[in-house]
Amino acid sequence: MRDTRESRLLLVLLIAIAFALITVDIRAGEESPVDGARQAAAAVFGPVEEGVATAVDPVANAIGAVRDSGERHNRIATLERENAALKAKLGSEGQTRSRIHELDEMLKRAGAGQYGIKGAEVIAIGAAQGFSWTVTIDAGSKDGIERDMTVLNGDGLVGRVSTVGPDTATVVLANDPDFTVGTRLEKTGELGFATGQGDRALSVQMLNGKAKVSPGDRLVTFGSRGNKPFVPGVPIGEVVKVDPSRGDLTRTVWVRPFVGFSRLDIVGVVVMPPREDPRDAVLPPKPEAPKPTPTVTVTVTPSGSAGVPAKPADD
Repeated sequence: MRDTRESRLLLVLLIAIAFALITVDIRAGEESPVDGARQAAAAVFGPVEEGVATAVDPVANAIGAVRDSGERHNRIATLERENAALKAKLGSEGQTRSRIHELDEMLKRAGAGQYGIKGAEVIAIGAAQGFSWTVTIDAGSKDGIERDMTVLNGDGLVGRVSTVGPDTATVVLANDPDFTVGTRLEKTGELGFATGQGDRALSVQMLNGKAKVSPGDRLVTFGSRGNKPFVPGVPIGEVVKVDPSRGDLTRTVWVRPFVGFSRLDIVGVVVMPPREDPRDAVLPPKPEAPKPTPTVTVTVTPSGSAGVPAKPADD
């Protein structure tokens, strides 16, 4: 339509009529004269609006889904973090229980031998100090640790302190090839010297070549003069093999250490020796051998044959 004077007058007239109809419709309420026209328009344009809404709804749903997916992703990430935290807590609680058990066993050994100990944690392993089998503990001279002190844990002899710093110390383990400790055999008291063999059983030279030794016998430390580097009575290990005696002055036996050197964690350094030699008191009681199950032997006596009459009883 061209922009002329007549078109402008027509537009103004239509606007005026529209306002007039709106005013009449509002004032008339439910009895409005344009109500029929409104219903007719709804009947004509209603399906069109519904189709447009149907076409638009998937787009709106998709937008909502994208928005919700972000929220779900954040929720999943939160749940995953909470799950990881719970797993870490459970793992740390299990580790804590294990360490408490180790500490409890170590205190039992120290109490049985009347050793005054300083607890420490293994913080490093390796041959950095020039030894084959060593560990570093988080206790040093500030904690009263000195060179040539005995180190033990809940299982038995761990080693001896070799070097000391202000806050840390190096411990040579009992399975080191250069490690030697005096031993005493349980019950009989036979003496010997144990030498480390790395990841193999300790080699023990019994001073008495005719000493009676059997697999399962246990050994403890004999002790050193002045209780350095070894205090007496610390469990060492159990005999697993005895070399045959050939009439030599000494005899070799092989001993499995009580301590697992590859899984050390909590240890104790003996800073105060016992007043008396505990002998075998630090060794735990041996488990009782299972009692044999009694057997019952049933003997079946065959009855007389059918063709032979039974012997009559005496009158």
